[in-house]
Amino acid sequence: MRKRADVCDVLYVSTAQVKRAGKHMPAIDRVMQAAEIFAALGDPTRVRIIAALAQAELCVCDLAALLEMTVSAVSHQLRVLRHLGLVKYRKEGRLAFYTVEDEHASELLTQVLDHLQHTRP
Repeated sequence: MRKRADVCDVLYVSTAQVKRAGKHMPAIDRVMQAAEIFAALGDPTRVRIIAALAQAELCVCDLAALLEMTVSAVSHQLRVLRHLGLVKYRKEGRLAFYTVEDEHASELLTQVLDHLQHTRP
């Protein structure tokens, strides 16, 4: 059997390191929420919506035109993002205008895109 270079050759647990890391672990409910957000951002359409809304406040019709999708399909994606607190909307007459909920959502996307620029050819 071949040895793997990416695993330890012996079983050894550094109790001090485990305790140090454990002190900084987020609560399980926060971990679950973070995983839900990352799962939602695993959809390319939702990433494009966040990218667009990071640039400007847009109504559902604007987003549909930009993404070349139906209003219904965009509305569905916005509902998911709104449920997670990533986007918010305001009504102006019969129009619903969307923006990112706060800068964290767009900063997260910016950091990922910057990461890709530095690590991918």
